Amino acid sequence: QVQLVESGGGLVQAGGSLRLSCAASGGTFSMYNMGWFRQAPGKEREFVAAITWSGGSIYYADSVKGRFTISRENAKNAKNTVYLQMNSLKPEDSAVYYCAADTVFRGAGSYDYWGQGIQVTVSS
Repeated sequence: QVQLVESGGGLVQAGGSLRLSCAASGGTFSMYNMGWFRQAPGKEREFVAAITWSGGSIYYADSVKGRFTISRENAKNAKNTVYLQMNSLKPEDSAVYYCAADTVFRGAGSYDYWGQGIQVTVSS
């Protein structure tokens, strides 16, 4: 069973950048397809980005295309980490961001494993 821990969140001004990290432990990281989701207050959780176990396929929500980049480190001795580089941030990107993992590719669907979430706040 994999455990996921997000880091890198915080407060940033509109137009700025943040890089979120999600460190995985307790499983074979290269077996897992990974996703990022977010949830703003009073709203449902929404899909942000996903990457397959090999990194060969990547998907984004329309709202973040061209601004966010998902990537991962799978190589031997590399950090078992998936990243979300967020550029040109907007106030509407403010949310709690969650990392998710599953051995089956879920895309924007429901994953088996979730991190605890990390706050991202974009000020106008």
